[in-house]
Amino acid sequence: MVKLIWTDQAINDIGDIGDYIAENSEKYAKLTVQKLFERPDILKTFPQAGRTVPEKNDENVRELIEGNYRIIYQVVSADQISILTVYHSARDLTL
Repeated sequence: MVKLIWTDQAINDIGDIGDYIAENSEKYAKLTVQKLFERPDILKTFPQAGRTVPEKNDENVRELIEGNYRIIYQVVSADQISILTVYHSARDLTL
């Protein structure tokens, strides 16, 4: 099984997303944060589940979509994946 490593950037991104949503709805913020943390679990079994990030054109930099958010990750090795960043799909990618 593949080990998922969350970067500080990705954790901070989810925290910021939760804070922003919580300004209008604590309940929806908690639900969204939970979904964003759970979505990458599929990668433990299927590391190539996401599509290649079009802006990067690198087979090892991929993304999962959860609602309006892109979860960008890098396949580091056969047993490790790094979650790099999480952000709203309306924003430009800055990696």
